[in-house]
Amino acid sequence: MKKYLGAAIGNCVHVGGIVNFFRLVEQEGHETYFLGAAVSIDRLVEKILEIKPDVVAIGFRLTPKNAEPLFRELEGHIKSKKLDNIEWIFGGTKPVAEVAKNFSYFSTIFDGTEDIDDVINYIRGKHLKEIKISYPDNIIDRINSKYPYPVLRHHFGLPSLEDTIEGIKKIAEAKVLDVISIGPDQNTQQFFFSQDKLNKDLDGAGGVPLRSPDDFIELYKASKRGNYPLLRCYSGTADVFKFAEMLKDTIKNAWCAVPLCWYNVLDGRGTRSLSESIAESQNLMKQHAEWNIPVEVNEAHHWSLRDAHDTIGVVTAFLAAYNAKKMGVKNYIAQYMFNVPPAMHHKMDLAKMLAKVELIESLEDDDFKTYRQVRAGLASLSSDLDVAKGQLAASTYLAMSLKPHIVHVVGYCEADHAAKPEEIIESTKIVRGVIRSTLDGMVDMTKDSEVQERKHELIEESKFLLNTIKNLYKESEDPWSDPKVLEDIIRRGIIDAPHLRGNPNAKGALETRIVDGKCIAYSKKLNRVVTEKERIEELLIAEQDISDKTVLQSS
Repeated sequence: MKKYLGAAIGNCVHVGGIVNFFRLVEQEGHETYFLGAAVSIDRLVEKILEIKPDVVAIGFRLTPKNAEPLFRELEGHIKSKKLDNIEWIFGGTKPVAEVAKNFSYFSTIFDGTEDIDDVINYIRGKHLKEIKISYPDNIIDRINSKYPYPVLRHHFGLPSLEDTIEGIKKIAEAKVLDVISIGPDQNTQQFFFSQDKLNKDLDGAGGVPLRSPDDFIELYKASKRGNYPLLRCYSGTADVFKFAEMLKDTIKNAWCAVPLCWYNVLDGRGTRSLSESIAESQNLMKQHAEWNIPVEVNEAHHWSLRDAHDTIGVVTAFLAAYNAKKMGVKNYIAQYMFNVPPAMHHKMDLAKMLAKVELIESLEDDDFKTYRQVRAGLASLSSDLDVAKGQLAASTYLAMSLKPHIVHVVGYCEADHAAKPEEIIESTKIVRGVIRSTLDGMVDMTKDSEVQERKHELIEESKFLLNTIKNLYKESEDPWSDPKVLEDIIRRGIIDAPHLRGNPNAKGALETRIVDGKCIAYSKKLNRVVTEKERIEELLIAEQDISDKTVLQSS
């Protein structure tokens, strides 16, 4: 433990920088003594001799011209009173920091452009002047090294492999991201191991065209600079096990992201049947558990993006985590996508996420640990880029209520075009600015009475639906993880979404409405919103009517 003493010197009354810095110092277990604003050099030196600190932090945010004589006066005391065994650091505006650089007794100088990562690294003994800092090479250590400041991730993949490689270099050197998620084109995900089936006209559609393991290796090499961001990539939609092993061997995939019920005939991103792809996804989770690679099951937002009501969003989030645990996953990354559907009110959105958190984290034990990953909704950002920046900031502020371990930054430009390196860096800096403002004294929106009321309502509705699934399939050893059951509940509409209408692999009969900021199931027959119990009863009665009619017709 070290002693830190700090003050704003001369006639400077700006103490916010030192106060915030000392909060971080205290969080790291050190002792602080803050002298306040407008402290004279004589008083500063007097307190230094009395307290005998290891580090003295000086702040000055006025004009450079006023700073120089103060620094010279202090230099005289350091020499005459032999105070050069103390570590002297400075924080102020960029112009004053330039003056401070002329005084060799300052070992570290902060000019306001540093991020919290740099400050924490300094406190932990990794000086800003060092050429190389050691960055954790796996996601769990990366999280643990920064929390409560979250790890930051962004999706990136341009239609050109060369541009993507250069972009990764630029992003890594900017030191703004901890994780770069490689966005491959659909040809890569579907035909990497059967390239004779490639549709050349679709090269680069939706991401970067990657055609060999060497292409992935080049991306990995590009990331080995700056703050050495981790790389990860979504699973393939075909040959999933070969694809996963290739990702592990080439980019050291930071974690596996795999859906439970998608990337198949349900969304047209593959040709596999539901039960086949569900079983493969489960085995893919199991394989990554054996490799000790964390797993994310990006399931719930697929339903919410298709306007499924909130209860289905919560239930599918739970089922995703449940299946990961069942497959032996030790470290589970739970994704909480806000703003889906976009018309949801922030209060109700937060309530939905809190319901997910409570159900998912009820699964935790010594062998199953969950990590919260938050993000803005894919369809929630305006194509007006200035408006989108505000929306990104607002969504991030709301999401910080969950105290996330990972923030998946969504580029503000995504509604208009795929993010370029410069836009990724800018988007991440916007998010960093929001995060910085939330770490101390953020209003706890989770305690709001309406939020809590809706959270409890969703938990009860979700438990009803989960128990319904168990009761309908008593012959199954474990209906919540049975691929045939999961396929059947989608076929029957027990789990459903309005956007699936006309899909032969789903019921597609669900109607939903946004009411008071909530996404709720709606019955055309009753001409009103309905509870989950009412929705399921109406569904099962309709099934029985069809069955009875079939029997009558056949007789």
